[in-house]
Amino acid sequence: MLEEKDLMRGPNLATPLLTTTTASWRLMRPVLYPERCNYCLACWLFCPEGCFTRGAGTVELHLDFCKGCGICVAECPRGALALVEEGGGDARLFER
Repeated sequence: MLEEKDLMRGPNLATPLLTTTTASWRLMRPVLYPERCNYCLACWLFCPEGCFTRGAGTVELHLDFCKGCGICVAECPRGALALVEEGGGDARLFER
């Protein structure tokens, strides 16, 4: 049975600590432009995987569990997030 120490507090719920990541199959990944971020936390609120944490004046993006769904990009009112192709160093941005 899980105990309190075995839980990780995410933005929306407590989840068991996982030892594996699930982002290895994504095709797209979000990129954060901190200079555009006004810390509204819309990305943090809407991310179904809890890939965002509150940092000092901006959000921090953790890609271990990101599926590349693009919800964060669609919800960001300032355009501080964009999707890029995963792998190969390809940095072409895809406008929404």
